[in-house]
Amino acid sequence: MPKVGARVRVPFGRQRLVGVVIAHAGSSDLPPEKLKAVLEVLDDEPVLDERVLELAEWASQYYHHPLGEVLSAALPKLAREGAASRATCERWFITPEGTTALADNALSRARRQREILERVAASDGIASDSLAEDTGDWRTPMRALVARGFVSSADVAHEPAAEVSAADLVRGPGPALSPEQAAAVAAIDAAHARFAPFLLYGITGSGKTEVYLHAVERVLRRGRRALVLVPEIGLTPQLVSRFRERFAVTVAVLHSALTDGERLAAWRQCVSGEARIVLGTRSAVFAPVADLGIIIVDEEHDASFKQHESGFRYSARDLAVLRAQRAQAPVVLGSATPALETLQNVASGKFTRLSLPRRAGQALPPRAALLDLREHAVRSGLATPAVEAIQRHLAAGSQVLVYINRRGYSPTLACTACGWIAPCRDCDARLTVHLGAARLRCHHCGADAPLPKDCPQCGYPVKHVGQGTERVEETLTKLFPDMPIVRLDRDVVRKRGDLEAVVDRITSGEARILVGTQMVTKGHDFPNVTLVVVLNADQGLFSTDFRAPERVAQSIIQVAGRAGRGSKPGDVLVQTEYPEHPLLVSLLNEGYDGFARTALAEREAAGWPPFAHVAVLRASAVELPPVIEFLRAARKLARPPSDLKLLGPAPASMARRAGRHHAQLLLESRDRAPLHRLLAEWLPRVEELKTPRDLRWSLDIDPLDLF
Repeated sequence: MPKVGARVRVPFGRQRLVGVVIAHAGSSDLPPEKLKAVLEVLDDEPVLDERVLELAEWASQYYHHPLGEVLSAALPKLAREGAASRATCERWFITPEGTTALADNALSRARRQREILERVAASDGIASDSLAEDTGDWRTPMRALVARGFVSSADVAHEPAAEVSAADLVRGPGPALSPEQAAAVAAIDAAHARFAPFLLYGITGSGKTEVYLHAVERVLRRGRRALVLVPEIGLTPQLVSRFRERFAVTVAVLHSALTDGERLAAWRQCVSGEARIVLGTRSAVFAPVADLGIIIVDEEHDASFKQHESGFRYSARDLAVLRAQRAQAPVVLGSATPALETLQNVASGKFTRLSLPRRAGQALPPRAALLDLREHAVRSGLATPAVEAIQRHLAAGSQVLVYINRRGYSPTLACTACGWIAPCRDCDARLTVHLGAARLRCHHCGADAPLPKDCPQCGYPVKHVGQGTERVEETLTKLFPDMPIVRLDRDVVRKRGDLEAVVDRITSGEARILVGTQMVTKGHDFPNVTLVVVLNADQGLFSTDFRAPERVAQSIIQVAGRAGRGSKPGDVLVQTEYPEHPLLVSLLNEGYDGFARTALAEREAAGWPPFAHVAVLRASAVELPPVIEFLRAARKLARPPSDLKLLGPAPASMARRAGRHHAQLLLESRDRAPLHRLLAEWLPRVEELKTPRDLRWSLDIDPLDLF
């Protein structure tokens, strides 16, 4: 009988599909003749242990999503298709005929065949990888040996790397810990073998990664394993190198940029237990890591931890906390700008705060100032004081980072004669100018069109309105022609290795000016950057989304943290047309803590998360009326208690995206339990509603975006 957590191949109509055994039953409500037998048991041992299955079942219930799709998210593609859970390698063995041939010197005229046969004979089964390393082109002579019956091959189970002794576990001790770092490590270590959630709240450059490394070392010395989650693929190379440089153990890496084969290989290392440290992005929260001793969620505030675009919409950060609870292990959420939900968990006593208020080494926090754009001349988005500051820092031999969270050349192409603005045909959005590629592109649906020189309506020359990274780079090139400049955004980073190439140019000192979007805020350490200039800081200050101020504050603090991380002091200039705005004033005067206190008080007064619990029923179709009609019908089916609100339906803030009209129905409750009771009763009735064939709907629990 297949074990719970093992994969099996089963008949499904005309198909043969792979499933996961989640339970055994002694009887069935179906008659025996209607039951189908398992075709093949793929795993002798479970590939998803009891803890991961419990996590998947809980997630299925909490997010009201089919368990099969949740389990699918827990397996790499090739594992879902039935690939073996244990790695094998091709090994070559000499036959009795081959032994005789060597003794009789039968290959005296076939030197390469004789050399390879001798290599095979000298080992008890030699791996193909070893032959490739030692003997160059070996396949052709090997085929001849096989044809003559001198050699045979077999796929043999891969032997995991030998266990590293405690004495050899650490390659190097790393820098000495500050008192605050040491206290944080001690607190985490004291919680071993029990669930304890920690917020590691450290300003940028305070050495959070070093705390992670020391905490993981304590776990490894106890013979247990570590799971480390990061929000972005771009962060994994840096963190992986830090862990591999520090520890002489197998570090498995899981993220979406890997090939299917690479993901399968890493997953196999998890299944076999060879991987002592597993590091990955969102889906790695389901990695089959047995005997977990710690879970770390780096940059826990990052929206990338929430899957919100399609399919199974879950929060990897929240599931990491639950997984740690089930594993009876500490979980560390690290950030310089924690999510307001996390800070509220600290305030309510659910989480323990560990503070790193000082930068590592002798580095000091940067000096920050607001630049009032109403009082200064501006050239292509750069105010005169900002240009002067860039000149001073470059003259001192330092590097400069210019941040604008908008890629492309300009966000709008307009005609000043007739008022035409380049629209996206499929979205309620404007097309962005990408001058280098001579294209107009929609950043919402991916639409692409040639860049016109003249207005298609009246023939008058068009004008680029606003700035993006490409235009800022052009301006800086004109202002500082002798200074090498690099740009970091999604248009530059398109394939594997692009990000590392840009980062290398900065860290090596080759590039003196870096222009970038939010990608530059993601944990990069550029010791010689002493000036950060934030452009377009007002974006998001007046958004209708209640989370927008939090995102603005986090972005400014994170990018400001790139300045002055080395021995030189740093400066931050934030350009704004609203220097009196309360958010900017509180950030400047009180830091992120001051902003968070104000923001949490506003959330509580307004009844928004974390002081309420929200779900959104979203729907879309080619036309808007059927969408609104569906959501109205769904609302009529709900029987909410008095303390639960249903708001809507209403069109999304961008009602038309990718040729489809979007609308939503918001459900809000002060308490979590009534909301989920309603959803459990309501959704089956919603599923029975008749809908047009093109209408799609989904449910998002704890949404990050209310659009």
